[in-house]
Amino acid sequence: MNYLAADAARIRSALPEDSSVQDGAERLFLTCAVLMRAKGINVQAEDVHDAWSAWMLGINPRHESIEPYSELDETTRPKDEPFLIAIRRAAAESHD
Repeated sequence: MNYLAADAARIRSALPEDSSVQDGAERLFLTCAVLMRAKGINVQAEDVHDAWSAWMLGINPRHESIEPYSELDETTRPKDEPFLIAIRRAAAESHD
C-alpha cells in the first residue's frame, strides 16, 4: 500500500460511526488524503466540499450539490461534516 492509500484508509477509519459512504468512494478518500497532506488539521468544510465536488464530477457532473460551498443550502452543508471530522482526526493522529 502506498502512502496516499494508507492516508485514505486512515481517513476512512476516522469517519464518525454513524457515517455512510457510497460504494465506489475510493477515489474520494484518495482526494481527501491529498487534502489532508496539504491542509492538515486546518482543513475547512469548503475544502472538503471542493474535493467532493471534484470527485462527483466524474460520477454525476449534473449533481445538484456541485456548486461553491457558500451557495449550498443549510440542509446540504452538514453532509461534508463527517469527512471534515475524519480528515482532521487522521491529520492529528499522523502528527502524534
